Amino acid sequence: MDRVRLKRFRTKLLIFLAVVGPGIITANVDNDPGGIYTYSVAGAKFGYTLLWTLIPVTIALIVVQEMVARMGVVTGKGLADLIREEYGFRTTFFLMFCLLVADLGNTVSEFAGLASGMSVFGVSRYIAVPLGAFLVWALVVKGTYRFVERVFLVGCIFYVAYPISSFLARPSWSQAMINTVRPSFRLDSGYLYMTLGVIGTTIAPWMQFYLQSAVVEKGIKIKDWTYSRWDVIIGCFLTDIVAFFIIVACAATLYVSGHRNIADAGDAAMALRPLAGRLASALFAFGLCNAALLSATILPLATAYYVCEGLGIEAGINKRVEEAPTFYWLYTTLIALGALAVLVLSDQMQVPIILLSQVVNGIMLPFVLIFMLRLSNREDLMGQYQNTRTFNAIAWLTCVVMIGLTAMLIVSSFFPSAYP
Repeated sequence: MDRVRLKRFRTKLLIFLAVVGPGIITANVDNDPGGIYTYSVAGAKFGYTLLWTLIPVTIALIVVQEMVARMGVVTGKGLADLIREEYGFRTTFFLMFCLLVADLGNTVSEFAGLASGMSVFGVSRYIAVPLGAFLVWALVVKGTYRFVERVFLVGCIFYVAYPISSFLARPSWSQAMINTVRPSFRLDSGYLYMTLGVIGTTIAPWMQFYLQSAVVEKGIKIKDWTYSRWDVIIGCFLTDIVAFFIIVACAATLYVSGHRNIADAGDAAMALRPLAGRLASALFAFGLCNAALLSATILPLATAYYVCEGLGIEAGINKRVEEAPTFYWLYTTLIALGALAVLVLSDQMQVPIILLSQVVNGIMLPFVLIFMLRLSNREDLMGQYQNTRTFNAIAWLTCVVMIGLTAMLIVSSFFPSAYP
């Protein structure tokens, strides 16, 4: 009997390992340099008090990511493909154009994060950014989907740098645990802004398109959907566990010491050095560089996926350059422009570009969420895998909350003085 159980367990484990990838990778890349900076500021300015936000954040992320992964498995099509087929080319073109603009700004942000992280190790941006751009370009253009996915999964492992740096910071774990399960509210504008920032950076439009496209390209079948769902759930938990440790590390050092003003995530790593030691600082900066390279690869890749799908053009890492020239040229152009902007433009000139991308992302997110909800409720499209009433209630509540938070974030972006 034990042998039979062991054999079943081994079979299930092998299937899970074969399916795992898209959910964990997509969720972890949510912790890009912008996200790391947001969590660093949350810990530096407000200590442990914002840790409670990670619980609703995790629930929202699971709900949204599970929905797009399920659509990918059931339909065998990317999200942009489905939107084009169901809502027409004009709607899709407008959506793709706006998201393309946003993702170009986001790509600038990723390479800026790489430059910031490498500066902690004394490496010039004029070396780090071109080298990083070449590496991420070569990985996708020269690699197969299976190889690229394995590299991404290895990159996800390196996020362990943040838990280690957090332990080196010697935080008050009892205080951290209490603040995680006990919500705290303050009415001052700075606290409200930061609360919105932590929650609002969780779900980005590009994530949904990439996850569904990755599930489709990997060829996950309906019979393996349970394993794919666990891939998504585990990924969502892992990304917010990393966020937890980033906040804790900065709360235990920067907040306690009174060093509460940081310009970017690299600045946070530098500030950790005299407070938690060189190793904690180096690990924090290493995690930032790893996150920057991962997101600088996946975000342009997601953009190339959904633009080509939306236009009905061949796309996919497993295709050769001559089979999908638009896909690869778009990917290459985004990387080149993103890296060039960081090399040529001053930090002050980069800020409006990054800000514009955040605003456009925020404006487009409600539309993407509503498209997802409508499509996942189509019986002719999803069959027995359409949303249940309970799931719909949670999903629409998540959608409404995210729309409200996004609107508040957009408004607050134009009034930075509200952020102390």
